[in-house]
Amino acid sequence: MLVPVCLIENTEGGLRTMKSALDILRGIQQPVVVVAVVGLYRTGKSYLMNQLAGQQSGFALGSTIESKTKGIWMWCVPHPSETGHTLLLLDTEGLGDVDKGNSKNDSWIFCLAVLLSSTLVYNSRGTIDNQALEKLHYVAELTDHIQIKSPGARDEDGDEEDSMFVRLFPDFIWAVRDFTLERKIDGRDVSEDEYLDFALQLKKGQSTKILTYNQPRQCIRNYFPARKCFTFPFPTLTCNMAHLDSMDEADLCPDFLSVAKRFCSYVFSESRVKTVQGGHKVNGSGFSNLVKIYVDTINSGSIPCLENAVVALAEIENQSAVNAGLQLYEQGMGDLSKTFPTDLGTVSAEHNRLDAMATQEFLKRSFKDEKGKYTIQLAEKVAKLYKQLLTLNMLASEKLCRKLLLDLYAPMAANIQQGSYAKAGGYEIFCRDRDTMVAKYCQYGQKGMK
Repeated sequence: MLVPVCLIENTEGGLRTMKSALDILRGIQQPVVVVAVVGLYRTGKSYLMNQLAGQQSGFALGSTIESKTKGIWMWCVPHPSETGHTLLLLDTEGLGDVDKGNSKNDSWIFCLAVLLSSTLVYNSRGTIDNQALEKLHYVAELTDHIQIKSPGARDEDGDEEDSMFVRLFPDFIWAVRDFTLERKIDGRDVSEDEYLDFALQLKKGQSTKILTYNQPRQCIRNYFPARKCFTFPFPTLTCNMAHLDSMDEADLCPDFLSVAKRFCSYVFSESRVKTVQGGHKVNGSGFSNLVKIYVDTINSGSIPCLENAVVALAEIENQSAVNAGLQLYEQGMGDLSKTFPTDLGTVSAEHNRLDAMATQEFLKRSFKDEKGKYTIQLAEKVAKLYKQLLTLNMLASEKLCRKLLLDLYAPMAANIQQGSYAKAGGYEIFCRDRDTMVAKYCQYGQKGMK
């Protein structure tokens, strides 16, 4: 992809997936590493995504107070350090934008970023203080908008829901932009990660005020145990901020560039391939199905459920795997059918070879076919097609043999009509011609099974 495209549009009528973007994803069979950025609008989220894409521009930065990103935009690029993988970048609509299609969708945009990504970058400006954490109230609402198991399902492992969220949620990076403070705690210099951990410390007590203070911190600690922090200084003079996407690196602050380089390096090396419940790695095609499943669920008024999504994804992926295996078999046997009629041994050998290849193709693409439902479906479809091909081969053989016999018999038919055999010695001539015809028929190869 040379430029980003809109994946999920946010309109007054709700969220809508874009077919053109889904079509692009369906063409990607590589595993995808999905990095999503969320945060308040006009805080420079798009700049970070452009850096990860290795480009100066791409995702719209904008130079005014108006938010440039609406909904969720995506950019697929080759992973810079993992051969055979695609880096899928998601730039989300700024949270808290006063000029958006539907302000109620902020929580859904945040939840979709969590559900779809393998690494979630939260972008904020200034410092990690109580005000910044209060603005991250969407984390505290995650359990209201996302379910792990379908209602009524029993957790056989006895796991607490929080621990299940941990296993299924993305890694978390807090990017603090325009950071001007000294990172000191009790007069001691601290790392960026220590600074984040300090900001997430809980207060002791059970008062309403303390519980309110602790809630967003506790949620971040519970749901995102793998946390990382980067503090970015101002990239340039304030007067130049509006032209950030067109400025040369030489004109940017060296300290800013250094942090940006460390940020990108960390994302490239530590971000995982997107997986779903059960540890199944997702490729671009599977990701397109996940997007559609989650958005359709939200639009129906239901709460996205990770377990249900995996079941729905498994059905789509397994049906696609059956189709891929059958298509491979169909194509190979279709090539063979062009040579019909042929002997049964050749047809049987090619059937066995292609049947094994179709099964391998299915296994390569299938997902959670634990009861073998789709394995059986593929076998039945292949068997049905094989039976049809045997019939076609038989009919082709019969047609060829009949034509061959008629062609060889034509001179004898003419002799009979002319009475050539109805005279003295005619019977001997008839027998000679008949034997010659039969010999020629027997010498003709590839007559097939009839």
